[in-house]
Amino acid sequence: MASFDGVGHDDEQRREKDRVSSSPVPAVSSEFFLDHVGDVNLTLDSDGLSWKSLESMAIDKCNCLGAKRTPLLPTGIKISDVYAVELVEESVTSAPMTCPLEHLRKVFRFMVYGSQNSVSHPSHWTLCTFTFGHPDIHECQMWVNLINAAIHKDMERPKNLLVFVHPLSGKGNGRRTWETVSPIFSRANVLTKVIVTERAGHAFDVMAAISNEELQLYDGVVAVGGDGFFNEVLNGLLCQRHKAPYPPAPADFVESLGVCNDYLTANANGRIPKISSQDEDLSPLISTNGSHFSGFRSEDDPYKQDKSPEVRFSAGQLRLGLIPSGSTDAIVICTTGARDPVTSALQIVLGKRVPLDIAHIVRWKATSESKVEPFVRYAASFAGYGFYGDVISESEKYRWMGPKRYDYAGTKVFLRHRSYEAEVSYLGVLEEETNKRAEDHWVGCMRGLLESNKRQRVICRENCDTCSPKSAASSQLEPRMTWLKSKGRYLSIGAAIISCRNGRAPDGLVADAHLADGFMHLILIKDCPRALYLGHLLQLAKKDGDPLNFEFVEHHKTSAFTFRSSGKSSIWNVDGELFQAHQLSGQVIRGLVSLFACGPRV
Repeated sequence: MASFDGVGHDDEQRREKDRVSSSPVPAVSSEFFLDHVGDVNLTLDSDGLSWKSLESMAIDKCNCLGAKRTPLLPTGIKISDVYAVELVEESVTSAPMTCPLEHLRKVFRFMVYGSQNSVSHPSHWTLCTFTFGHPDIHECQMWVNLINAAIHKDMERPKNLLVFVHPLSGKGNGRRTWETVSPIFSRANVLTKVIVTERAGHAFDVMAAISNEELQLYDGVVAVGGDGFFNEVLNGLLCQRHKAPYPPAPADFVESLGVCNDYLTANANGRIPKISSQDEDLSPLISTNGSHFSGFRSEDDPYKQDKSPEVRFSAGQLRLGLIPSGSTDAIVICTTGARDPVTSALQIVLGKRVPLDIAHIVRWKATSESKVEPFVRYAASFAGYGFYGDVISESEKYRWMGPKRYDYAGTKVFLRHRSYEAEVSYLGVLEEETNKRAEDHWVGCMRGLLESNKRQRVICRENCDTCSPKSAASSQLEPRMTWLKSKGRYLSIGAAIISCRNGRAPDGLVADAHLADGFMHLILIKDCPRALYLGHLLQLAKKDGDPLNFEFVEHHKTSAFTFRSSGKSSIWNVDGELFQAHQLSGQVIRGLVSLFACGPRV
C-alpha cells in the first residue's frame, strides 16, 4: 500500500518556495531596442522588468518626413505576470519607422510573453508581448536565462496538467476553446495530457479510476467546459479520496431515517464544528474502502466507483482549473471575474490560487418508497429544488437547442408555476433570531425605510480577507448553534455555495456570498402569486438588484441543512446536473479544494 503524508509534503513545499522566492534577484540592466518604441534601457530586479527610453535617442534626429515622437514614459511588467520568454535566434533588421534607411541595423531578438489587465474590464486578462533586440545574441541569451530563472522561482506555477475537454459543451465549442488557449500552455512549457470526452460520465470514470500515484504526477486537473462538466471532474476526484463524517442533522431527521449514526446523533444539537480542509482528522482527501465515508452508487447510475489503494492527499496539493465553454459558467465568473478562456488560461499557467468551499451532499432516499441508502455528491456552486430542478429536468428534452434550452425551459416552468410541500432544517444562531423577533416593530420598519431594505454587502474580491487562511484558522468553531425549521409550500429551495454570478444574474443569487468562508446561503421561495415571483426573478436579472427583499423569500446563512419532500419524488439541480433526492442533508467544507484563479477584481 502506497502512503503519502499530504501535510508534511505541503509544509516542505512551502518552506522550499519561501526559501527560493525570498532569494533576492540581482539588478541588471542593458541597452536594447524595443519594437515599436525604440532604444531603451532595460532593467531586471526583484520587481520585474522595467524600461525607459534613452535620452540619447534624439527625437529631432528621427523627425524625418515631419513625424514627431513623444518620449516613452517609464513602463514595465512584473515577473509574476510573465508566463514565457523566448529567444528568436535568426537575425533580423529593425529600426524606428521614422528613421532614415542608413540607420537600419542587424539585431537578434527575445520575446517576453505576459498578461495585462483590460482597460475596459479589470477582471479580463489579455495577452501582451514585448520584443527586445540586440546586436549580440549572447546578450539576448543571457537575458532569457535571467528572466527564466526569475520565473522558475515561482513554485506555484504548474508544470504538468491533466486536461479534460468537453467537445459538446455550450454551443459545441469545447474543442475549439481548447485549441484557442493551448498555445499559452505550450509557450509556458506546461505539459498537458489532453482527454477529449466521448460520453457522459467519461471524465468522472477517468478521475475515479486513475491511481493516486499517477495523480501525484500532475500539478492540477483542468476542465474545459461548463459548471456541470466541472462537477463531473470534481466528483471523480473526491468520490473515493475524500473522508468526512456525514452532515449533521436534527434528531427528528435522524429518527425518520431509522439509522444509527454516532456523528449525526451527537451533533443533533449544540456546538457544531465547522469542517475545514485544514483539519486532517475530519476532512483529508484520502481514498477509503469504508462505506461510511463513500457514497453508494447504484448500478443504474452513470458514475461508477472503483476502489484504489489508500494514499493520503492534502487539499492543497492538487489544484483544479476551469476554462469556460459552457452555458452559464457561474463558477469561472465567480472565481476569475470574467467568462473568458484566455483569462482562465493565464491564471492557470501563472499558478494563481484561491480556496473554494465545497458542499458535501448526502442523499438518504431517492424516492419516498426507496430504502435508506446514503449516496454522496459534491457541489461547487449551487444545489436547487423546485423551480431549479424543474428547469434542468425540462431542459433535458431540448438539448438540441443548445444554451437557449434553459430560457425556453425556464419560461415553461415559470408559466406552470408549481409549488411543492417540503420541510427544511438548517443550523442557525438562536440568539440572533430571538433578538430579531424581539425588536420593536416600528423601529424595524423605520430602519427598513432608511436603508431601503438593503443588506450591507461585503463582496468577495481578489485577496479577500473573509476567505483568507487566517480567517479560517480563527473560526473553526461556530457560536452556539441550534436547528431551526421551515415547513410549507415552496416554489424553489436553493443552497448557493458561491454567489453564482452569470449572464442571466449579473450579481448572482446572493451578491455577497464568498468563495471560502465556510457558509452556504439557503434561499427559500414560498408559494406566492406568479406576478410576485416574476418580481423576484426580475430583480435577479438586474444589476444591483435585491432579489431577497421580498416577504415570501427566506434567506439563511448556514453551514448545514436537511431536506425532506412531502411528495413521492423530487428533482434537484446540483451544479447544473439532475439529482433525484427525496431526503438529503448537506454541509459546507471550508476550502476543500484550491482553484487556479485569484478571485474577481470588480
